Amino acid sequence: MRAAPTILHLDMDAFYASVEQASKPSLRGKAVIVGGLGPRGVVATASYEARRFGVHSAMPMGQARRLCPNGAYLIPRFSLYRQVSDVVMALLRELSPLVEPLSLDEAFVDLEAGGVAFDSRGARETGERLRADIRAATGLSGSVGLAGSKMLAKVASEEAKPAGLLLIEPGTERELLAPMSVRTLPGVGPATGEHLRRAGITTVGELAEAGEDELVRMVGRSAGAGLYRMALGLDDRPVVAERDAKSVSVEDTFDVDLHDRVRIRSEVQRLADRCVRRLRDSGHSGRTIVLKVRRYDFSTLTRSETLRGPTDDPAVVREAAARLLEGVDTTGGVRLLGVGVSGLADYTQEDLFAQSLAAEPDGADGSDRTDRTDRTDGTDRTDGAGGTGGVDAADRTGRADGAGGGAVTSGAAEAEAEGAHGVAEPSAEPEPAPERRWAAGSDVRHAVYGPGWVQGSGVGRVTVRFEQPGSEPGRVRTFRVDDPELEPSDPLPLVGDGTESGP
Repeated sequence: MRAAPTILHLDMDAFYASVEQASKPSLRGKAVIVGGLGPRGVVATASYEARRFGVHSAMPMGQARRLCPNGAYLIPRFSLYRQVSDVVMALLRELSPLVEPLSLDEAFVDLEAGGVAFDSRGARETGERLRADIRAATGLSGSVGLAGSKMLAKVASEEAKPAGLLLIEPGTERELLAPMSVRTLPGVGPATGEHLRRAGITTVGELAEAGEDELVRMVGRSAGAGLYRMALGLDDRPVVAERDAKSVSVEDTFDVDLHDRVRIRSEVQRLADRCVRRLRDSGHSGRTIVLKVRRYDFSTLTRSETLRGPTDDPAVVREAAARLLEGVDTTGGVRLLGVGVSGLADYTQEDLFAQSLAAEPDGADGSDRTDRTDRTDGTDRTDGAGGTGGVDAADRTGRADGAGGGAVTSGAAEAEAEGAHGVAEPSAEPEPAPERRWAAGSDVRHAVYGPGWVQGSGVGRVTVRFEQPGSEPGRVRTFRVDDPELEPSDPLPLVGDGTESGP
């Protein structure tokens, strides 16, 4: 524990939803819900306006729509979120070499290590300056907590939300924590909270009064000792600049259960390719290939195969995933598929025999795969977003590759069949062009009206609002879904000279 509040915790406010409001002027001050839009989707983030209706992250999207029927429901745009996150993390690294990112929108910073703060006054000034710099660089707000430990800094940032700063002076921790709910402490989830409530413990102060021995008796030695230390405000964990990734994985939840074995196999191959792209982007290779299958009855089967050397070869990962799929019964239907790589290394084994021809079987019994089946209840979750088309696990990368609902697809129909002499049969009817699908919230550009975003689509029409970051709320226009002048587009930057206008 430090004698000065020089550990800073930054948590961006309703990050995904705030990015959407900043990039779409017509949504500012309105309820915005980001997540999977399909029937099995879940909420990734809800704006503070939506939270007033009871909408929160991890809630099934169907329930969110019932609570907030007039909200704006949008797909996640992870490429844009990552760009904004990079700007924020760069500002943090200007303060200190010790920055510990927890996610795209959250990080710890050791201000002492950067020489920017050694006492309460310096820490507060640094925190306020950081909030102003983030606002100027991104147009977004973040909440800052300052304390002598990581746990207390995180508690402080949560109490400061939204768009605030709270500094906890060393020596005041127990007084501050005492009236708070036990759920305030990291790691105390619904189950542990309910267990403690039945024992008559609902606040952190009551947790401290119970004593370590009683807590160990109630929840076990490790958890009990940890709870008691947290209740006293004790936490000596350092800020760690680099965290080693343990695995890379992607998964998709499907709107309708998949029964066709050929389709299931092709989805696994596609997921394997996506997983390898993420693996390479992170600069890693891996030895263990993992296949995850959630079946129609919510039972989840995980199988793995370990290679003799690490790989980042898509063909090797595809082959291993296909072998694992062969041992899975999918006749009842599949609602979720996932492919992952673990046992990561920062180099690649070039021995092809070690990779694709001589996989080591997992499991001590000589079987070539490990098998674990879990029973789960409730709605599927896919990286906090779930639902339509799926979202990459771990780093939450969006996709629009045509699989699942809400994806944007393109392509022209084949011409009518030609006869033996290369002339079309007079009676042959041309095949209709496949209808392009436009996901709500996705970026588009019109040849005449410029950049905009999709408000909704259906019955052969797509409605687009033409506006951009920094502009006034734009006009809405409706087009045919196959309008040749309307095309998917990359997101515009939230702040800077990226502002454009239509012709």
